[in-house]
Amino acid sequence: MAKIIPFKAIRPTRDKVSLVTSRSYDEYSPAELASQLDFNPFSFLHVLNPAYVNQQKVGLEKRFKLVAQKYKDFKEEHIFIKEEQPVFFIYEIETKSQTFTGIIAGTTLDDYRNNVIKKHEDTLQYRVELFKDYLHQTRFNTEPVLITYPENAELSAWILAKKQTECLYEFSTTRREKHQLWKIDAPEEIAWLQEKFEGITNLYIADGHHRSASAELLYQEDKNSGNENLNYFMSFLIAENNVKIYEYNRIIRDLNSHSKDDFLALLTEHFWIKNKEQELWKPTKKFEFGMYLDGEFYSLTLKDEHSFTSVLERLDAQILYEKVLNPILGIEDLRNDERIDYIPGKQSITTIKEVIDEGEFEIGFMLFPTAISEIKELANNNLIMPPKSTYIDPKFRSGLVVYEL
Repeated sequence: MAKIIPFKAIRPTRDKVSLVTSRSYDEYSPAELASQLDFNPFSFLHVLNPAYVNQQKVGLEKRFKLVAQKYKDFKEEHIFIKEEQPVFFIYEIETKSQTFTGIIAGTTLDDYRNNVIKKHEDTLQYRVELFKDYLHQTRFNTEPVLITYPENAELSAWILAKKQTECLYEFSTTRREKHQLWKIDAPEEIAWLQEKFEGITNLYIADGHHRSASAELLYQEDKNSGNENLNYFMSFLIAENNVKIYEYNRIIRDLNSHSKDDFLALLTEHFWIKNKEQELWKPTKKFEFGMYLDGEFYSLTLKDEHSFTSVLERLDAQILYEKVLNPILGIEDLRNDERIDYIPGKQSITTIKEVIDEGEFEIGFMLFPTAISEIKELANNNLIMPPKSTYIDPKFRSGLVVYEL
């Protein structure tokens, strides 16, 4: 059974929330970032990049301390306020094409350790340690782990009813997204929500494996401090049918010394190949792959769909690695090989065409998105997906809700 807890959240004042919250720092172009930092004194980007004003180049430890100080400044200037009692939140993101609604809560490291909260991605130790050091110095986190739970009719009906009440925040962004936040502070509703999650056997991390691993590492380092908040990490819990899973497409710099004709001939061992010429083609079902090479698109269809014995072997990203990327193109390390890069399926297929036409990359592969059922089956069998297999929405606004450590 899963345990969730309310917490004394830090959040922007109602009048400044639209000015404070931001996308993830690395999603901004240099021009967008400069504009926000130059003209919006309330942007949370000032907390994330406190050295910007003086254009300082500082070491990581000093930078983390500057982040902590800038966050303290925001609180002292009453840009942020703190809840007097532990609360939950309902958070809704409405985009042009989809609406995402979930619950912001604390989840327990006990559940994480005991595999009640299940994982499907591997982590890089240096990234885990880096974010652990960040948390240790700043003592706050505003990036919740995205966690899915099985569709639950009672929870859905309760969330729908709460959305009919007056919200705490309602604001829009320059990307034409609408954001709403409702506070859940009534003791009976908090207890009811906790009871409902206690009836859920497993939760599944959709996005945030490094963040949860960093929270565990921080706990092990600081567990004797007496800080109860270290036992939990902030999560955004959303029904599994309400997430949007995109693929990560692959672009490769060269054909590993193969000629185009030899490369196509090698592909025929495992795939039926059809030249789509100038049609912007991408896969429409599992076991199909798109390919862009030498100014033309191709469809690749796997010849034998029934030769696999595990869900990992049947995963399209794994098939592409086992049949093409490794044996033909000579790519062994999907994380660190400089010959391969990745483009989220959320971006237009023309992005792949443009990047390859510019000449830095020679070939691109388009995949069909992984299903949530595949992710759950992998997690249930303690299997790990290949790196960069999924890009998952929704994405949380930085600075909207802060969990202090």
